[in-house]
Amino acid sequence: MKSKKYSVLMSVYYKENPIFLKDSINSMLEQTIPPDEIVLVKDGDLTNELDEMIYSFKSEYPNLLSVVSLPQNIGLGLALNEGLKKCRNEFVARMDTDDISKKNRCELQLEKFHSNEDLSIVGSHIDEFYENPNNVNSSRQVPIKHKDILKFSRRRNPFNHPTVMYKKTEVLACGGYGDFRRNQDLDLFVRMLNKGYKAENIDSSLVLFRANKDNLIRRKSWVKIKSYVSMIYGFWKKGYSSIFDLIIVVVSQAIIFIAPLKFLEWISNKFLRKKE
Repeated sequence: MKSKKYSVLMSVYYKENPIFLKDSINSMLEQTIPPDEIVLVKDGDLTNELDEMIYSFKSEYPNLLSVVSLPQNIGLGLALNEGLKKCRNEFVARMDTDDISKKNRCELQLEKFHSNEDLSIVGSHIDEFYENPNNVNSSRQVPIKHKDILKFSRRRNPFNHPTVMYKKTEVLACGGYGDFRRNQDLDLFVRMLNKGYKAENIDSSLVLFRANKDNLIRRKSWVKIKSYVSMIYGFWKKGYSSIFDLIIVVVSQAIIFIAPLKFLEWISNKFLRKKE
């Protein structure tokens, strides 16, 4: 019998909402195939409200919830590395602390792994909402097949990070997450793809993603744009992305920086998101 055991890997820091954290953890507890463990990394000191929420789960599920406490905030990627080392299972499901997994998410991902043992990463589309998870605003769809994921990854992230389930040993074999404050997941996934690891996305939205109406405003941040272009430039230097890929990214990011917000909303709704 193929193993149905998996770990859930989450990281929380002080700015997050305890109610959102509660909903997120509950969505993993309510999976059709429940997790064998949940590893929650406290990335630095938290608020009393967050600590109380974590304590309540730990009291109710002492053998399921494992809490890793870091003395200071080190960022998502490095915090996830610390949690990943503590995961006792080969299959690890990533989950953000403000999103909601659909009940059959992990069952479908385990089935995908068992049907193709060469796979190292399995993700999915996401449904985006603002306030009420029952009112989906849009969906971010990603490429499904490995060859399309490879092509897509030379310019953009081919995975929705909170949806992925991956193999622990193969993530660690590639060095885990790099020391980046932004796009640390894209860096990891490209390193894995570049080393020949196989990946697929399930052609369904398996996670409800808590979006924000200010997301586009944040994308216009010079710091965010510079970080993204620098990462694709690094891919080009290593021979992963082509000079054409780099030019497309530089031009698109320049447009994002200078274009009016209304124009960016139109582009996003027309080409980057599937509106509900």
